[in-house]
Amino acid sequence: MVRVKICGITNWADAKLAVDAGADALGFNFYPPSPRAVAPAQAWAIIRRLPPLVEAVGVFVNWSVEAVNALAAAVKLHAVQLHGDESPADVAEFAEAHPVIKAFRVRRGFRPAVLARYRRAAAFLLDGFHPRLRGGTGESFDWSVAQRARRYGRIVLAGGLAPENVARAIGAVEPFAIDVCSGVEAKPGKKDATRLRELMREVEAANRELFRREGRYSR
Repeated sequence: MVRVKICGITNWADAKLAVDAGADALGFNFYPPSPRAVAPAQAWAIIRRLPPLVEAVGVFVNWSVEAVNALAAAVKLHAVQLHGDESPADVAEFAEAHPVIKAFRVRRGFRPAVLARYRRAAAFLLDGFHPRLRGGTGESFDWSVAQRARRYGRIVLAGGLAPENVARAIGAVEPFAIDVCSGVEAKPGKKDATRLRELMREVEAANRELFRREGRYSR
């Protein structure tokens, strides 16, 4: 079963919409240059209302371990997603306190073998490359790279995913999870209810197809 994380949550209405549609996790961006950034108090006002088993993931860029640990404890994050220049040693230190999703921007020539250095990461998020932005760009990449990367750990597929292509992406990569932000937005920081529900229907159909492939699903 491919899991779904809806990222760039900035308000309770969007959080509830995502949860009601079936999202497994929500992403809260603590990178101030992002148009989807939230303050810790904003995040906590949403996270404290989430139902059990829906995970809150904090997105960070080049924060110190001490600062991340303090914020994660304050707002009760389930995991941290690192989009900066964190080294394997940094990731290992972060992983002492929280499950870590280490993000990589995939550009031409990206070698999946680099993931092997980050052994303490619980999962790897692969996103489209943008020279200035650290995520939420809507940029896609060659999904075969993500498929090959699966040998190194759990893959969270991101980058340009939307209702129109998510089933194809899941079928091609069979990732552990997908991460969707701009593909279900009306504008940065505001989700589009119709597109989000359509995305979840496409994910459900893709999961049924994966079960069928493996001989574990029958109508």
